[in-house]
Amino acid sequence: MKVKVLKRNAEDFLRETKHDIHKVHRNYSQAEHPFEAEREYQRAMNSVKLEKVFAKPFLGSLDGHRDGITCLGKHPGSISKIVSGAADGEIRFWELTERKCTSNWCAHEGVVRGLCYGPTGERLFSCADDKTIKVWNAVKPSETPLETLVCKKMVTGISHSWESDEFATCGESTQLWSVGRSLPIRTFQWGVDSVHLVTFNPVQTNLLSAAASDNSIMIYDTRDVGPVRKVILTLRTNAVKWNPMESMVFTTANEDYNLYSFDLRKLNRPVNVHMDHVAAVTDVDYSPTGREFVSGSYDKTVRIFATGEGRSREIYHTKRMQRLTNVLWSNDDRYIVSGSDEMCLRLWKAHASEKLGILKDRERVALQYAEKLKEKYNNHPQVSRIARHRQVPKHVMNAQKELRVIRQSKKRKEANRRKHSKPGTVPYIPEREKNIVDEI
Repeated sequence: MKVKVLKRNAEDFLRETKHDIHKVHRNYSQAEHPFEAEREYQRAMNSVKLEKVFAKPFLGSLDGHRDGITCLGKHPGSISKIVSGAADGEIRFWELTERKCTSNWCAHEGVVRGLCYGPTGERLFSCADDKTIKVWNAVKPSETPLETLVCKKMVTGISHSWESDEFATCGESTQLWSVGRSLPIRTFQWGVDSVHLVTFNPVQTNLLSAAASDNSIMIYDTRDVGPVRKVILTLRTNAVKWNPMESMVFTTANEDYNLYSFDLRKLNRPVNVHMDHVAAVTDVDYSPTGREFVSGSYDKTVRIFATGEGRSREIYHTKRMQRLTNVLWSNDDRYIVSGSDEMCLRLWKAHASEKLGILKDRERVALQYAEKLKEKYNNHPQVSRIARHRQVPKHVMNAQKELRVIRQSKKRKEANRRKHSKPGTVPYIPEREKNIVDEI
């Protein structure tokens, strides 16, 4: 006689602790699940729609400045500490966790042009239109500077080395200083009237980039007196930032509404052209991972780009936010700070739909599953259309339409010239090479 018995062992179904994953027995046979792809596709559609529903990137506004914000700086060893400088000479220290100003004073008699921390974060360096460079105590902020350096010419920018006690300034020329000395230890010149921007490389700490008035970007080596490389663009460069993970790559914010990513080993052609802004790009900053960067523009928007993509993945804007002057990506890769003309700092989430706070285990697993579904079905037309769609301000939409008409007109004119000219006289110029004048 044969007897069939149902046997259930509790250990096969119960978790040992609440942090373990749930034990689920699944039959992976496709014959048993004929509509699995359809169900996953519907879940991907729901996930990408819910991402739009929960997209609330704006966290808060930091008020207090009485003039336009001109520069920002972030603490190298802290996630929540930043400093800002304004056009009236005031410097403010901010604590982002509490969203308040911890200390402020009038540091200079002119527009603050540059702010940067030392590699340890104990000192803050500032420069302004009053031809002075001042060193401040960043641990216990005080109105009395630790050191004041008086320059002969105007100083328009400052950047500190990531390892040594050297810092660089720019003005009529690029000068290298050492902490504790009242005169520059080295001066770099390459036949230009003025230099308005200087930035140290965070990986190859001896490399220094500078942007000049002749629309050129120059690369210096602090171990050598002479410059290394130089590339000339059609329009002025407003900001240069090095990739913190790739020592040879840097990105520039340009007046021609685009951003250009260059490889130091081949400056005659940019690695990528990032297009989406409809006005001059004023600032750019990389995320700590080096995979993305944020840009601010005169079109009153903040955009986030992937380093390998030519189009932005996100756009942030508010009704009150005016022309952007500075942007900054926090050291924990989760927040973005923007400064604009109407004297406000704004705090944004780097990922618009990210939930802040503690996540439960099941919630975290569900979010990871939704991300994988969106990644799997991102090339499907409906999913990609919803994920790509953004509501933009009316002035941005109108400017995009106008730029589209201008580009189509230029393309049509060039095609007509090529059609009615001798073969080879009107060459095809790639988009990446159109705005490069020369490399030296």
